Amino acid sequence: MKKLKRSERLVDMTQYLLSEPHTLISLTTFAERYGAAKSSISEDLAIIKEVFEDEGMGELQTLAGAAGGVKYIPKLRKDHALSFAQELCHKLQQSDRILPGGYLYMSDLLGEPSLMNEAGKIFATVFADCDIDVVMTVETKGIPLAYATAAQLNLPVVLVRRDHQVTEGSAVSINYVSGSHKSIHTMSLSRRALKERSRVLIVDDFMKAGGTIQGMVDLLAEFNAEVAGVGVLLESGAVESEERLLQDYISLARLSDVDSKSKMITVNPGNYFEK
Repeated sequence: MKKLKRSERLVDMTQYLLSEPHTLISLTTFAERYGAAKSSISEDLAIIKEVFEDEGMGELQTLAGAAGGVKYIPKLRKDHALSFAQELCHKLQQSDRILPGGYLYMSDLLGEPSLMNEAGKIFATVFADCDIDVVMTVETKGIPLAYATAAQLNLPVVLVRRDHQVTEGSAVSINYVSGSHKSIHTMSLSRRALKERSRVLIVDDFMKAGGTIQGMVDLLAEFNAEVAGVGVLLESGAVESEERLLQDYISLARLSDVDSKSKMITVNPGNYFEK
């Protein structure tokens, strides 16, 4: 790389850190990249650290010693997260989202990169210190949210299938009970997809009674894996707590009521903002 002015170096260094979240980067890496002294690099990082913290972009952690360096941890301030949740609630309350049977149309929001990236950043903030190995979701609607979350944590994504695919090779399959309809379904995961004893963050777009997520929890037990956390974009508030199969989770929005007759939808910020 050509010799950069300090202002140019700060821009490039910031972009480098943003593209490598949760990754330890040595001062030597930056010194060699920019042909600068480590003391100058340290001064640059101090400036970036201050801006990140002032703007609520996250933390820049410094690790001392020969094997040390810096690590960027994406984090979103609670007030910024609440603003996002309120915007999400507003979009979900549009009356034309009501589908026959009282269902809610969400596919357009799940396909909106900026929205999913922001939701992913909130989950990355919540579970930043949980020592996670992989992010898991079940096909198909939760996939954009899972990848957005994994990108902020710099982790791989594991997809649970509802039907076993021959291209997945040998797989573990289980039956699970739908929490809302009490019907039996099947889900499977390739044996190659997940290492034993992994710590897993489960992410999904919607949770009613929690049957699907509980199914993923049971599936993880077959791999001797551990659930590090559960995050859902939208939960149903119409389910009584004793009927919910899952109690320990984080939600960003809560669907309280869908009135098909009056075309009224009530959505409020989720339980993350009650903690």
